[in-house]
Amino acid sequence: MIEQVDNPGTELYSPAEKIGQLLETQMHEDPHFYFFSPDETTSNRFEAVFEAEKRAWSLPTEKWDLPESPDGRIVEMLSENVLFSVMTGHLANGEQAMMGSYEAFYPIITSQLLQQMKFMKQAGRVTWRKPMPAVNLLSTSTCWRQDHNGFTHQSPALISALLSVPSNLANCLFPVDDVAAEEAFWFMLNSRDVVNLTTFDKNPRPRYIDSHHAKFQFDNGGASLCQFASDEKPDFVLTAAGDIVTHETLEAMRIIREDMPEVKMRFVGISALSYRGIGTTKNKLSREQFMELFTPDKPILANFHGYPETLENILENYTERRRLRVHGFNEEGSTTTPFEMLRKNAASRYDLAIDIALVVGRKDLAKKYEAFLAQNHLHAMKFGEDLIK
Repeated sequence: MIEQVDNPGTELYSPAEKIGQLLETQMHEDPHFYFFSPDETTSNRFEAVFEAEKRAWSLPTEKWDLPESPDGRIVEMLSENVLFSVMTGHLANGEQAMMGSYEAFYPIITSQLLQQMKFMKQAGRVTWRKPMPAVNLLSTSTCWRQDHNGFTHQSPALISALLSVPSNLANCLFPVDDVAAEEAFWFMLNSRDVVNLTTFDKNPRPRYIDSHHAKFQFDNGGASLCQFASDEKPDFVLTAAGDIVTHETLEAMRIIREDMPEVKMRFVGISALSYRGIGTTKNKLSREQFMELFTPDKPILANFHGYPETLENILENYTERRRLRVHGFNEEGSTTTPFEMLRKNAASRYDLAIDIALVVGRKDLAKKYEAFLAQNHLHAMKFGEDLIK
């Protein structure tokens, strides 16, 4: 448990590696726990799980192979459809499991997920049925960090699909760092009769919050005020759901404070979304809580891991659209540098800073930020790297 983070955003840790360590622990403690992955366990940084268990394999092995056995509980197969079917059969027996995959390939099982949610809805009306362990999906190698694979590997579509289903049987979790990823892991394991999709980067990310804050977010409607980044009596409220877009939003606030110190801002972190609400299916943010966090009337500038309309539709259940300006993945992709991916989708720190500069009448700063974005584009095209590290 992380008791305190003294300098938020300065130390880097991989959320995926933390999840891998937790999977290893769970394998040791639960002899019936299975992990399913379409041959990407190592690529997704979950490889610590191999310290506890072998891969299921019944054919001849080579000396360079990872530990393999006919009764291994790490099941790898390049078919998300087959893996999901086997996993749900295991869950139906009352035993825990998780599945990990690249974010862009999870939409392959969308129809199966929707059918599973229909089953859970009907099963909940049958008195003799016991609660079933949650369908837990670990989504990494995300749209924002596909420097080598490109547009084919850039799709957060499953997030939108799950959040649009009126059954209220799906949680989309967005841990901001490795500490929040651990809290999300235990939330998933303790869930029943629900689908949990947890999305996070596999690369080292800044650590922002401690364990108490991470738990507080889940227990209090999936959102919280980040004091270290917030002013009193804000002129703007900034918010984000997703680790990479949170970092960009906080960096936007740093830029604005340097260039426009008179502008006061508040940052609200979002860790979970469900049907028509911030928070989980069992613990949604109330309208009163929303007004307390986001103020009754200040402009809200949001940055979202997925499609911006998905978050905008949820925020509209709490406040008027005129207050909202939502950034996110606009289906613009390429094999390019990390910051260029953000620029292409207007989700970078400078895109957010431009919004505020224009609202407060600083067209000079908006032009300055636009010039930097153009400069980075040319630099990335020529040298294959960003000006921002």
